[in-house]
Amino acid sequence: MNMAKCLMGLVLFFVWWMSAFPVCADERLKVTVSIVPQRYFLEKIGGDRLDITVMIPPGSSPHSYEPRPQQMVDLSSSKAYFAIGVPFEEVWLTKFAAMNQQMLVVHTQAGIERLAMQAHTEPGEVDEEHTVVPHAHTSRTGCSGDDPHIWLSPPLVMLQARNILTGLLRVDPDHRAVYDSNYRDFIMQLVKLDQKIRNLMQDVGRQRKFMIFHPAWGYFAEAYGLEQIPVEIEGKEPKAKGLRQLIAFARKSGVKTLFVQPQFSSRTAQTIAAEIGCRIVSADPLASDWQENLLKVAGEIAAEAK
Repeated sequence: MNMAKCLMGLVLFFVWWMSAFPVCADERLKVTVSIVPQRYFLEKIGGDRLDITVMIPPGSSPHSYEPRPQQMVDLSSSKAYFAIGVPFEEVWLTKFAAMNQQMLVVHTQAGIERLAMQAHTEPGEVDEEHTVVPHAHTSRTGCSGDDPHIWLSPPLVMLQARNILTGLLRVDPDHRAVYDSNYRDFIMQLVKLDQKIRNLMQDVGRQRKFMIFHPAWGYFAEAYGLEQIPVEIEGKEPKAKGLRQLIAFARKSGVKTLFVQPQFSSRTAQTIAAEIGCRIVSADPLASDWQENLLKVAGEIAAEAK
């Protein structure tokens, strides 16, 4: 324990020492983001001007990840940190800002009204055929139980893009023309993506529910008139009774696909899939190819409804 504290102390001293030295004008602007999809957004707006560090690597969870010493060192030369409101930041963002006081913190989620994290309630209601139907509920809220997955809604990414542009112009105003041009191009790409997804959803019909293990796609569902039915109950796997209810609901609803997130255990999802004979499909909210990932998930949801 003492050795670990000593190592972290050395890292923090090095971070402080490095922050005193400016970056040369001909170097790329070093910026930091929390999750992989943010790198996609920054690359679209910043282009080759940026050297982007991602704090939470692929395969890790934004709920529990702890940064490595080398990441803390890299943070010392970052000119801006683009936050997005994931749980990781609640623990670490203040510490990052204290270690590199010259670093601008940009809250890309600013101006976005958050949803409560969605869950189904137990025990649910019994319909006329005595089948328990779990409720998926969501609401607008300002509490700590907010859904952080705002990057999965193209309309909301348009708002985030504006916040990203504002942040880049603050730390690198000499390249305004580059950032402005890239920003306009990115907004047009987002508009086209939004329309593609809406076109896919035109054929969905009345069955607009999809079952998902971790309720990460609430903003996506809201944007396109869908309803996600989560397996989790307030971040926990259902107990035996709740699991039976979900299986009964899935059978009655004709669920053919159960969406899972690779950052979470799929054991319960596999149990449900085996009981009702449905497919398990990955819907990774942290995929690196953000646009293709959204189109893939939209296509799977559309196919599920046919």
